[in-house]
Amino acid sequence: MFSTQFSSPDNPRNAALVGAAIGILGGVLALLIVLLEPVMAFGLVIGLAVGLYVLTDLHGALYVMIGVIALLPFGTLPFEIAVTPTLLDAALGGFLLVYAMQWMTGQRRLFRATPVTPLVLGFILLMIFAFLMGLRHAPMTPRVLRNVLEMVLSLLLIPVLVDVMRDAQHIRRAVVALALWGAAAAVVGIVLWLLPDFTAESILNRLGRLGYPVGGVIRYRQTSGAILNERAIGTWVDPNAFGGFLLMLGALIVPQIFTPRPIMRRPLAAALFGLIAVALFLTDSRGSMLSLGAALAFIAVLRYPKLLLIMLLVVIIAFFLPFTQRYIDKLAAGLSGEDVETQMRFGEYRDALRLIGRHPVIGVGFSGTPEIDLYLGVANTYLTIASHAGFVGLAAYLLMFGGAFAYSFRHLRRIQADLDLSDVWLGLAAALAGALVGGMFDHFYFKIDQFHAPMTIVWILFGLMLAATRLAADSSTPARTGE
Repeated sequence: MFSTQFSSPDNPRNAALVGAAIGILGGVLALLIVLLEPVMAFGLVIGLAVGLYVLTDLHGALYVMIGVIALLPFGTLPFEIAVTPTLLDAALGGFLLVYAMQWMTGQRRLFRATPVTPLVLGFILLMIFAFLMGLRHAPMTPRVLRNVLEMVLSLLLIPVLVDVMRDAQHIRRAVVALALWGAAAAVVGIVLWLLPDFTAESILNRLGRLGYPVGGVIRYRQTSGAILNERAIGTWVDPNAFGGFLLMLGALIVPQIFTPRPIMRRPLAAALFGLIAVALFLTDSRGSMLSLGAALAFIAVLRYPKLLLIMLLVVIIAFFLPFTQRYIDKLAAGLSGEDVETQMRFGEYRDALRLIGRHPVIGVGFSGTPEIDLYLGVANTYLTIASHAGFVGLAAYLLMFGGAFAYSFRHLRRIQADLDLSDVWLGLAAALAGALVGGMFDHFYFKIDQFHAPMTIVWILFGLMLAATRLAADSSTPARTGE
């Protein structure tokens, strides 16, 4: 009788409790506005709500983490402690915490793995070993320790995602989340590029509360009088890192434009890719554009040959459009090694090879270099890894990726027979192929002290590709033929 009366919506006690709760929440919000500022107060409330959501839904935590990478990749928590965590640290930690809690509470059993999982774990151990060996000649600082921990936790996403993604629908939803967040980041980049520089700069400076640089944020090309002089950066600070992120998400979406069983309507997929392609062009990242071309060629060779004709048509049109002429000239200058940026990179390559030549086996670690005439920093993912972990670490990295693609191609026929997974897998594999090509031109795919976000998105794509392959390989039912 008591419980019935208490649960009644007309019960005065219920109304009093609801009113008190609203009053307390309103008072807390008002206090936060007084102590902080309105934007920070509402941001804190929204952040708490998102945090509670992350702690109650594992897949939701993954989508939030992808959103943080897309829109606030370099954001930090708005308070200072010894080592201020980034928003990505919080999202990644929340995801892994919920995953661990599911194991501890018995909600998750029978760990799912692939033949590539030992290669991933071996690569992680090698990176830790290289870090420890590097402490012989350089001290460990809190920042270096945090960077290494971030690297390890991000790499652990690969086996975790393989275990978490236990059906095709979850993988498809994760790809939808990647596509939507990637397009949202592209829209932010385009809008900021279209705004007057002063307005865009003032907007980006407001992110200083979240650890972003303040002042001189907008990036420009070297030729001040050139058409389209400003480089799009979105909220990514670095236009090349923004371009690398966009190329992976663009490659992920393209198969959905052609597939008989898309994860979203084809016009929507085409629109999302169009936004990403425009934003990528505005970054003026030549390496990312070439890498996207390689990713699209990968898609064309494996499944959609007509994509090669579309790419050829786009290239021919680009030669006749006025606003693409400077871009084409700069691309040609880069390929021929005639421009200043490319010559500077050649100098970095020579210095990196000199470092690797002195420390070829396990590199110099992540804390610093033992000789004063050596430095860590080269715009090439493979030379970066070899500098940190030597040829052993580089071989492990290549073996990990090679093992993933070998595992997938071994089961390619079954993957292609499953319409729920085939083009989702193709987009994930193409995104990773683009990242592998992009690694020849840039280092942010494995640069632990500055680019945690693009590294993490690579490992998310890697884990999802392995999960899709495992589901296809382990399927004991006849392949689906669509609806």
